[in-house]
Amino acid sequence: MKGRKIILGITGSIAAYKAAMLLRSFMKKGAEVQVVMTPAAREFITPLTLSTLSGKPVVSEFFTRRDGSWHSHVDLGLWADVLLIAPATASTVGKMANGIADNMLVTTYLSCRAPVFVAPAMDLDMYAHPSTQQNLERLRSFGNRIIEPAEGELASHLTGKGRMEEPNRIVAILEDFFASRDDLRKKRILITAGPTYEKIDPVRFIGNYSSGRMGFALAQACADRGAEVELIAGPVSLQAAHPLIRRTDVESAGEMYAAATNLFPKTDAAILCAAVADYRPEAPQESKMKRESDERRTLPLVRNEDIAATLGRMKRAGQVVVGFALETDDGVVQATEKLKRKKLDMIVLNSLQDRGAGFRCDTNRVVMIDREGEMTPVPLKNKRDVATDIVAKLVTLLK
Repeated sequence: MKGRKIILGITGSIAAYKAAMLLRSFMKKGAEVQVVMTPAAREFITPLTLSTLSGKPVVSEFFTRRDGSWHSHVDLGLWADVLLIAPATASTVGKMANGIADNMLVTTYLSCRAPVFVAPAMDLDMYAHPSTQQNLERLRSFGNRIIEPAEGELASHLTGKGRMEEPNRIVAILEDFFASRDDLRKKRILITAGPTYEKIDPVRFIGNYSSGRMGFALAQACADRGAEVELIAGPVSLQAAHPLIRRTDVESAGEMYAAATNLFPKTDAAILCAAVADYRPEAPQESKMKRESDERRTLPLVRNEDIAATLGRMKRAGQVVVGFALETDDGVVQATEKLKRKKLDMIVLNSLQDRGAGFRCDTNRVVMIDREGEMTPVPLKNKRDVATDIVAKLVTLLK
C-alpha cells in the first residue's frame, strides 16, 4: 500500500468514528490519503481530527474561500488510485446510484476514474429495504465493489446486518486489491459473453436465457488486474465501462465464431463464457413466416462451428483457454470429458440443479476443473465475486 493514493469518503453515520482508525492504518502503511466529507459527516467527526491524521486539509465544500478558488472534484478523481467511501449511508448510496451530485463527495465519485469501494453502514431495516438493495446492486453493475456490512448491535440498539465492516478488514481488502491489481498487466484476454440468436425469420430466433452477467463480470475482473480485454458480447443490455475493455457486439454463433477466431491469435488467454447455440436454422426465411393450417411445422437445423474446440486446436504454447459447461446431470463427468475433448486448460462447471446458479441470476456456484483434474469448488456468491475467483485461477495458469 506504500505510495498509493486513496480518497477516503466519509458520510453522516455514527460509524464515522471508524474512519479515523481507517485513516490511521492507511497512513501507517505509507499511503497518501485525501479525506472528502459530506456536510452531515462533520456532525459525527471533526475535520480537525481527520486533517491532523492525514496531514492534508479535509475537503467538504466546493468553495471554502471568497477569492474565487474552489476544490476540483475532477482533479481529485484523476489523482486517486482508489476511492473508498466508509461509512456509506443509505442516502449517499442512493445519490451515487442515481447520479445526484449535490455534494463534493458524490461529485468526486462521478468524476473518479479509479476503482471504487463502498462500505455501507445503516440500520438493519434500512439496509434490507428493497430501495437500498436495488441501489447497491446498481452500484455493483457500475463496477463498484461493495464491502458487505457485518451483523451485530447497531446504533438503534437493534441487532442485525448493517454495521460497517471493521477497519482492519477493510484495510486487508484494499491490500489484497493492490497486491493483485497488476497480475495481468500487459496481458490480453479474450472473453465471450451472453447468448447468441439464430435467426428463423426477421422476427423470430432460436436463443437461450443467458443474461451475459457472468461474462461481463469476468471482463471487469480481468481489467481490474490490468489486462486489456477483448469482450465479444452477444445480444445483451449490459454495459462495460472500464477503459481497458474493448467490446465487439455480435448476434449469431457464426458472428461470434468469426470474431473469436480473428482475435484469439493476438491474445494470451480466452475465457469462453458465452452460451453459444449448438445449432441454427438451415434456411432462415427472408420474410415473416405465416401461421399455417398444418398442426406441425418442421424446422431443419444445422450444427454451428464449435468455438471452444477451434480455439483449443489453435492455441499456441503459453496460451490458455478456459471454457464453461452448464450441465443438468453428471456435471463433473460431462465437464471433464468436455475439457479433454476440446483441449481446454480449465473448465468452469455450472449446474442447473444448484439453486441460485446458472442463467438469469445475480449469483453463481461453480466448480473449476483444471487439466490435471484438480477441482476447486466456489460456493454461492455474487457473480462478480465468482469472477474474481475464476480470474485468480487464470493468473496461476498463465504463470
